[in-house]
Amino acid sequence: MDLTMNALDHYQKMLASLEYNCLDPQIQTIWRKQQQLNRLANQSADDDVDPELLPHKSASALIMKPFTISYGLHVYIGERAFINTNSTLQDNAPIHIGEETMIGPNVQMYTANHSLIPSERVAGIEIAKPITIGKRVWIGGGAIILPGVSIGDEAVIGAGAVVTKNVSSKTVVGGNPAKVIKHLD
Repeated sequence: MDLTMNALDHYQKMLASLEYNCLDPQIQTIWRKQQQLNRLANQSADDDVDPELLPHKSASALIMKPFTISYGLHVYIGERAFINTNSTLQDNAPIHIGEETMIGPNVQMYTANHSLIPSERVAGIEIAKPITIGKRVWIGGGAIILPGVSIGDEAVIGAGAVVTKNVSSKTVVGGNPAKVIKHLD
């Protein structure tokens, strides 16, 4: 990968699920600004979250503090969704959370993958894949959702599950890696 490409190109590549350099100066500037907003949000006693931090959060959605984001700019939270404390939303690619979805404490969603080649990894080469969570999903505490995963409407993710593959609607999964436990009617 050509690491001399301009910053905007790396940011666009990040959002397009193409290889990009996470150490790119403009990406780092955006990240630092959003990290400052995240720190301020977590220090505030106010339940509201600055729309500059999470511009795509529905007004009726609730995210409990503290929470950690990478950018916040690529997190889309539907109406009446609830995200419990200590969530990590690493949104190098978009994260879509459907309406009325409930997310337990300490849930982690990771969109970025580092290169398996050590020289590329230390040079900042990554690829980010979006995460999509459907409507009325329940994700138990401590679950981890990996890059590129889609979870269908009304699915249930067991506490502590590590979700490495897509989950169909109305399906209960659990374990590491998460496996189907049963299908809901």
